[in-house]
Order: sequence, then C-alpha cells, then structure tokens
Amino acid sequence: MEKNVTILGSTGSIGTQALDVCQANGFNVYALAANRSEQLLEEQVRAFQPKRVCIADPAHYQSFCTRVRDLDVEVLTGIDGLCELAGDPNAGIVLNSVMGMIGLRPTLAAIEAGNTLALANKETLVTGGELVMKCAAEKEVRIFPVDSEHSAIFQCLEGYRHCHLNKILLTASGGPFFGMTRKELEEITPERALKHPNWSMGAKITIDSATLMNKGLEVIEAVHLFGVRPQQIEVVVHRESVIHSLVEFDDYSVIGQLGVPDMKIPIQYALTYPERTACPTGRLSLTDYGKLTFFKPDLETFVCLKAALEAISRGGLYPTLVNSANELLVELFLKGKVSFLQIGDLVSEVLGERCDGPVTLENILAAEKQAREFVLRKI
Repeated sequence: MEKNVTILGSTGSIGTQALDVCQANGFNVYALAANRSEQLLEEQVRAFQPKRVCIADPAHYQSFCTRVRDLDVEVLTGIDGLCELAGDPNAGIVLNSVMGMIGLRPTLAAIEAGNTLALANKETLVTGGELVMKCAAEKEVRIFPVDSEHSAIFQCLEGYRHCHLNKILLTASGGPFFGMTRKELEEITPERALKHPNWSMGAKITIDSATLMNKGLEVIEAVHLFGVRPQQIEVVVHRESVIHSLVEFDDYSVIGQLGVPDMKIPIQYALTYPERTACPTGRLSLTDYGKLTFFKPDLETFVCLKAALEAISRGGLYPTLVNSANELLVELFLKGKVSFLQIGDLVSEVLGERCDGPVTLENILAAEKQAREFVLRKI
C-alpha cells in the first residue's frame, strides 16, 4: 500500500507508535514535526528519511539544523512551519498528534490544502469543532479519528450509515483513582496520577484520564465528529478497556468495537482505511479477561467531566474555556504548583466567566487567553 504520511508530533506517544505502523505497512514518511525533542527527532529523520521536518520550538532550530546538516532534509520551525507541513500538497495523509491548542492551526491548514486528516489532537475539535467540521465539509476533506473511542464509534457506524443513530456509549477506563472519594484525592501526587492502569500515553493525556477530563473532551469531540447532541452520548466506565465504545440504533441494537488496549490499532485504521492489515500489536483473548465490568461515572468527585458536559451543552466558546483552563492546570500540577483537586475545581469555576461570540479562530484564541488569565488569578 503506497502512501505518503506526514506526522505532526512524531516524538510523542502517538507519533512514535504511528512510525511503528508506517514501518510495518511500508508507508513513506514524507514529513515529521516535533516541538523540542532534538535527539529523538534526529533519530527518526535518520531512520525514515523524510523530505521535510519541523522543530516547532524556534529556540531549538539552529542546533537541530546542525544535527542533520549531513542529511538531505528541509528543516522548518515555529507554528508557520507546522502549518506549512500540514498544508503541503505532497503531505499525503496528515496525522496531527501534537499536544494542545497549537494543533488547531495545522488542522485548518491541512483542510485548506485538501489533505486527508488522521486526527489525534483533541483540542482541534474541542475548541474549534464547529469551524473545523464546516471547513472540512466545504473542502470535502475526510477526517479519520485516532482516539480509540472515536475510532471505535467510526468503525461501528461503518455499514450502518443508512440507520438512525440513537445513542453513543462512550467508554472510559475510570483512570487510576476509580472509586476514590474527594478526601482520598487530596494528597494525590503527579507520580501517582501518571500510573494509568491500562494505557501507555503521554503525561498530559494520562493526567486528563485520572481527572476524567479526557472523557469530557472526548464527549465534545464526538458531538462534532458524529453530528449528535450531547444528550445522545452516555459515558460508561469500563475498567478493562476492551470495549472501546458502542453505538445504539433505534431498534435498541447495540454494536461495539473490541480489542486490546493498544493505540496502534486505531492509528493503523486511520492510516489504512478502508483496508485492514495485520497490526503490530497483540490479539484479544476474552477468556484471558474472564469478565467485563461497567459503572456510571462519579460526576461529583471527578468534576472535570461534569464541567466538560456543561460546556458542550452551552456550546460556543465555552468548551475552549474549560479546555484551556485544564491545559494550564495540568501543566501546573505536573510542576507541583497546584493540587490534583484544584484542577477540577478551577476548570468548573471558569464556566462562570462570560464568553460570547461566534466560533472563529480569533475568538478561540481570545477565549484561550481569557481562561489562562483566570487560572493565574486564582492560584
């Protein structure tokens, strides 16, 4: 299967696994981008020989150029460099796995160029879902979800486009602190929060899983990706992370997608669609698990999820407010500057801010600034 692939965020968890998938399938890696991980990015460039590469942090540009000066590769930098790679007509399928709201502009650049998107950057749809989906429809650009849950929903809907979707059952692992009380969460450290029971992920998404913010962001994404109302999405805690999500139709038939908890599966499906090939991962044995369990989420303890649900029910720029506040709070938590519970409390409080106006790139960036200023005033 000859295919060009451009990976934004190639040194992160999704990016490194995507390169494994490219290698296993014989895909041509056309371009790579990372923020500041010079050594790993250099190793990737030498191994996969892309035509173009972007080191997004300008402070690392000169030293990275020195590292690869013996290679025939064009080096770019900054947000403009990311957008140029995403919008390159030779990019092929663009996997956007950068972390944070910086991923929104490259997503829009890829769509404007008519490039197919494999989307792992949550913030693209959480903050700019209305704008992104409108632009994608106008340009007739396909967006393939890379999140395991959204990939599962997408797979469940294939072949049933003629049926009316009644409800989405979005599964959540519950994170490392499932069943704990607020009192028990008072002394949680970053080290404990980074120990996810099922998935191997980057630091930010692992903390989001621990607070259940990740599931709230995924609800917002699903609203935009699948054109449903927030009320049509039910979050179900499924500790084993074997069923990655399910859909219910009008006849109450429920269809789910199962597999081992390994991100290579949804990454590969996004890159190979509509084909399915052998994946460099393990096979699912249901008898090894023995049983699968399901619970309702505790919205009063894990208030990040509750705040995200409120934000998408309001719509507009409110998802940007909660997402941006959370981004900064997770960063501060990892640095030991706020407590675990402060993340959820302040994400909830930011909804008290007034944030009106249409969902444009300018207003999204203004809402991000407003949320960050709110957090800094409160800590």
